[in-house]
Amino acid sequence: MDLDGKVALITGAAVRVGRVTALALAERGVDIAFTYLHDEEPWRDTLAEIEEKGVRGLALPLNVRQPEQVTAVVEQIVDHFSHIDILINNASVWLKSPFLEITHDEWQAAIDVNLTGPFLCSQAVAPKMLAQENGLIINITDLSAFQVWPGYAHHAASKAGLVSLTQVMAAELAPHVRVNAIAPGTVLLPPNATAEKVRWAEEKSLLKRVGSPEDVARTVLFLAEMDFATGAVYFMDGGRALT
Repeated sequence: MDLDGKVALITGAAVRVGRVTALALAERGVDIAFTYLHDEEPWRDTLAEIEEKGVRGLALPLNVRQPEQVTAVVEQIVDHFSHIDILINNASVWLKSPFLEITHDEWQAAIDVNLTGPFLCSQAVAPKMLAQENGLIINITDLSAFQVWPGYAHHAASKAGLVSLTQVMAAELAPHVRVNAIAPGTVLLPPNATAEKVRWAEEKSLLKRVGSPEDVARTVLFLAEMDFATGAVYFMDGGRALT
């Protein structure tokens, strides 16, 4: 895919990995529509940074758990840009609780945001991609879909489901729409991470270091330009999946 002049929709991209990915795509000439959940997120700053790259930007509030909101946002983006070429399902919630203590609301929140959200966004965007006979969907999963993480049953179930959804969509939407997933390892520690937590993250990686959001962004760029990749999960984890 030639990225210049393309339009990308990135959910949950006001901060962190989503923001870095949006800026990386903007640097390559991609117009960016991104969503945020809360108005107090620094979405205005992110939008300004995107537009400083010389591309068009659009920021919209969205709760990916709400089907009506998803449909309305996609229509707004198409009205604004006329098309959507890339969808990155990045919005996610990270919940931790022992299995026997997970409440129904916590379980539902993990499934709704991490799995149902990408389903709803993909189902809204895919028909438009099929009509134009070109499109790319990238789902952001993580290593909990492949490893046993006690304390994260609801999170892991949602991310494992997203891997399965990726593969089924790739099969059903081919040949015109490609669908892949990225499974990052530790690429962004919280600002208050202790020295012990940093050492733990480094030891979990075969490369003995923590990654960066830019590593994920570069993988997105690779998948956007590599037209023969579909139905795959790309690990960006420094080898942590093997430990």
